[in-house]
Amino acid sequence: MPRPRKRLAGSAEPAGPDNKGPAGKRTKTKNPVGASAQVVNSSPQKTSASKTCGKYLSSYWLMKSEAESRLEKGVDVKFSIEDLKAQPKQTACWDGVRNYQARNFLRAMKLEQEAFFYHSNCKEPGIAGLVKIVKEAYPDHTQFEKNNPHYDPSSKEDNPKWSMVDVQFVRMMKRFITLAELKTHHQAHKATGGPLKNMALFSRQRLSIQPLTQEEFDFILSLEEKEPS
Repeated sequence: MPRPRKRLAGSAEPAGPDNKGPAGKRTKTKNPVGASAQVVNSSPQKTSASKTCGKYLSSYWLMKSEAESRLEKGVDVKFSIEDLKAQPKQTACWDGVRNYQARNFLRAMKLEQEAFFYHSNCKEPGIAGLVKIVKEAYPDHTQFEKNNPHYDPSSKEDNPKWSMVDVQFVRMMKRFITLAELKTHHQAHKATGGPLKNMALFSRQRLSIQPLTQEEFDFILSLEEKEPS
């Protein structure tokens, strides 16, 4: 039965070094547990998050998905946190990632790790809620589906190139944390050495799966309790 899919990066966010090809979650596919995520290509950059994840030791993540309808090859790639909540068991597969670094981050994820669900390619990008990893990386079925926007004819079933994980809704944020608010803190922290000084969201804008340090994750959670700056 068709299910909504996730997609990440979008025109609503600034272009970055990753901007080659589709980003983030996307489309509706025939997988019972599904959302598609697609990332944009990126070259390695050293940030605190990427250092933490250089050996894939990160325990926290930010996962982008398109929150507004957009057709790609005739398929609506919208997948918001509300769409995830509407899925059976509030669980979906995070498919459609077609960037090697983002794929490697997916493969590094462990059961029960938490991620921020980030709404991308919309009027007001930002963090909408929390999800957790409920199934570790396994082959992404969409790479083999010829009618799927994320079909990859170069990927073989005996040696699949692309992976996905399953995520489950945890909760909505107490308030929506906008990209603009995060950027204000990032810029201030670059000067003061604060928690968001090297946040991947601003050095790898177009990458749909991003590692977070414990410090970054905890600081963003603390923003829920405060008025927007």
